[in-house]
Amino acid sequence: MKSIIVSALLFFIAFSLSAQSNFYKISVGAGIGATQSFTEVPRHSFGLAGYGTLDYLFTPFVSLGLEIQKGEINGGDYEKDKESRQFVNSYKAFAISGKISLGQVIEDHYRGPANWIRGLYIGSGIGVIQNSTLYSLETNPSTPDYINVLEKTSKDLYLPLNLGVNLYFPDREGFYRYALNINYQGNITTGEDLDGYDNSRVTFKSGKPDIYTFLSIGLKYNFGTIGLSKKTFRTY
Repeated sequence: MKSIIVSALLFFIAFSLSAQSNFYKISVGAGIGATQSFTEVPRHSFGLAGYGTLDYLFTPFVSLGLEIQKGEINGGDYEKDKESRQFVNSYKAFAISGKISLGQVIEDHYRGPANWIRGLYIGSGIGVIQNSTLYSLETNPSTPDYINVLEKTSKDLYLPLNLGVNLYFPDREGFYRYALNINYQGNITTGEDLDGYDNSRVTFKSGKPDIYTFLSIGLKYNFGTIGLSKKTFRTY
């Protein structure tokens, strides 16, 4: 009887250990992508931006981290817009965001399709965007080729909403140290300074918040302290 109990206990311990795996708790990343503006100015143009991230992983699939962006947000066309509006915002943004991946809730399958879809994630946070905007005013009817350009600097809070996927790749020891990241981010600002134009000062009515999106691709590198996860997160 004693031997049966000991055997069952050893089997339970072995099963528990087999259902766990180690993972790195720190992740850094960088990448590049395209922004698109959605503001009062009808023409939503594209701009180029880059980013860097630093994340702490509570589990392989739950993280909290920092993100820095720098680039341009563009919009308008002074030749086609009836109010001759066009802007270029050379912006910087800093945000704190949390993310949760599908791997946190699906069953442990580290081979086959589940190995890829477990990296799908959603996330949100809060940040500050620093706008440095060049924007055009109405042209002079007597000299239509002359464009009056003003510069405005401002800061706004914004809410980043993330939808993306991490495609993990193992190192020689089987740990998932590397990841290819594809992310689509919608950013809702609390002000109307993204494009330089603020009609509320004329109409005395609050307009829709300025929004920009950021579609990016980048690389992540995991390192640092080793954590223990109940989810399998490595190849064997």
